[in-house]
Amino acid sequence: MQTIRFGKTGFNVSRLGIGLSEIGSQLSVSDQDQATIMINTALDSGINFLDTSACYGISEMMVGKGVADRRDDYFLATKAGHIALGAAGEEWTYQTVVDSIERSLRLLQTDHVDLVQLHSCGIDVLERGDVIRALQEAQDAGKTRFFGYSGDNEAAHWAVDSGLFATLQTSYNLVEQRARTSGLLEKATAQGMGTIIKRPIAGGVWGKSRPEAGIDNAGQYNTPYLLRAKKIRMLGPIENEPEDGILTALGYTLGDSNANVAIVGTTNPDHMATNIKQVDNDLPIPESVIEELKSRFEKLDDDWAQRT
Repeated sequence: MQTIRFGKTGFNVSRLGIGLSEIGSQLSVSDQDQATIMINTALDSGINFLDTSACYGISEMMVGKGVADRRDDYFLATKAGHIALGAAGEEWTYQTVVDSIERSLRLLQTDHVDLVQLHSCGIDVLERGDVIRALQEAQDAGKTRFFGYSGDNEAAHWAVDSGLFATLQTSYNLVEQRARTSGLLEKATAQGMGTIIKRPIAGGVWGKSRPEAGIDNAGQYNTPYLLRAKKIRMLGPIENEPEDGILTALGYTLGDSNANVAIVGTTNPDHMATNIKQVDNDLPIPESVIEELKSRFEKLDDDWAQRT
């Protein structure tokens, strides 16, 4: 698995990481073995970046029970800010972030994480400053090595411009390119931030957008992505495009030098193994395909802002 320098953190991270939202929302505690196998499959294949969150249901618990004994094998990132797991309080307060970090450490069965990210709060919260102070204190106490921001659009630009955060997690894929066209990723790289790409395969809509697939509904969140993909395809075939839509999507996202690690989520160990195989053996895709996808997005972008 190819690795890359993760901003100024001093860590080298795998280009492919694991997004752990699905194991927290789609599995139950009785599925622990499945989650453990999936994560270990990734670690054994060279993936070393795990991305979870306090608000991803039982995700942190699954990670702690599954791979706490391999803590030195991965860079562990979580998120804070929302009220989670029935906790009391109000989201986006100093105390909520403090309590969230303590709960995350307990569930993840570790005395520190490598990264705590504020999870998609607005500029008003960032400007107030108390949640950032909570992260700074957690870092000073050794509970996290770094802190970052996870979000999109204007708030993501604020976070980068502030110079306060070590990392940026933001949405970027072949049907959602504003992180590139707005200069967000380039600016983050120039600041020395590590960049984490969420939704790098856009819910798998690129393959589903082929006319012969006959698919018009990709679920509540991904259907808008599917509609964008169909509009891009209506401009005609793309010469030398890979047959596999997931490969095209991964190739587009990881073809950007400003994208350090792309996190892909799944609950299926076989799907994880396939993603790893593609990244290890089938990339890069032709540069001409990437450039055509960029050109088409720019031509069609009608307020296609990053979707939060």
